[in-house]
Amino acid sequence: MLLLDRESGAWQDSWFNQLPELLREGDVLVLNDSRVIPARLFGMRPGSTGRVEVLLTEQLSDWEWRALTRPARRMAVGQELAFITPDVRLQATVVDAGEFGERLLRFRPVDDFFARLELLGHVPLPPYIRRQDQPLDRERYQTVFARQRGSVAAPTAGLHFTPEVLERIRARGVVITYLTLHVGLGTFQPVRVPEVSEIRLHTERYSLPAKTAEEVNRARLQGRRIVAAGTTTVRTLEHCAQIGRMEPHSGTTDIFLSPGSRLNVVGALLTNFHLPQSTLLMLVSAFAGKEKTLAAYRHAVEAGYRFFSYGDCMFIA
Repeated sequence: MLLLDRESGAWQDSWFNQLPELLREGDVLVLNDSRVIPARLFGMRPGSTGRVEVLLTEQLSDWEWRALTRPARRMAVGQELAFITPDVRLQATVVDAGEFGERLLRFRPVDDFFARLELLGHVPLPPYIRRQDQPLDRERYQTVFARQRGSVAAPTAGLHFTPEVLERIRARGVVITYLTLHVGLGTFQPVRVPEVSEIRLHTERYSLPAKTAEEVNRARLQGRRIVAAGTTTVRTLEHCAQIGRMEPHSGTTDIFLSPGSRLNVVGALLTNFHLPQSTLLMLVSAFAGKEKTLAAYRHAVEAGYRFFSYGDCMFIA
């Protein structure tokens, strides 16, 4: 774990198991408890022998989902899709096309959609993991506190935590609380436009529970620090502050934070290392400053820190 002082820009090499000692009594540590679903489906178009691939990215209603599809050019509105094994079946229809190239799928109602998805679906591992998903991935690609199902990727800063580390953090007098942001395309969307002002993210669904809203509001009033685990947690908290709703509610956000954005809630951040030209790196730069962030990243590259979802992390305070 790389420690970065966002005031001075100084960095220090450390280990994640030192995090409890870096937190203060009275801090509020906010974690994203979203759970990854087996969102990758392989099926067929009735009447065709070709296989289709679907990645469910956002649930819109009981039976409607946004999804990425392959081959996308064959997925016209009205196209029927079937996902079938000898024991279970799901069927869907393409009902619309989105502005980012995704499709809107409407599934036929079934007795327990998620139970069938568990049997038919595959864990959507990051593309740099060049192997098929395995049964063990259903637990390894989850945080130990994952509860609310709906993400297509793990909120990766949370993967570092173990029950033992969380217990040590509580013993320090730190309040641990949770919110939910279901990780979808907005979190990992690459930058495809020349100007930052032109960037528009996909929406992602979130929920701010009553306990978390209460703890965050109390800490802010008392001048205590809010520590966010992961960029998804930052985006949720800062979105709620931006719209003036630091109260229990659910909604969607497409908030984009970049250098120059003002962060009103988060006082410290635990985050993994992100790719160049990514909106996630821009968010970290918004929090710590562009030059300080990039200088720390240069050190991380030279020191051999691991990037990506299963990589190392930074604690910025």
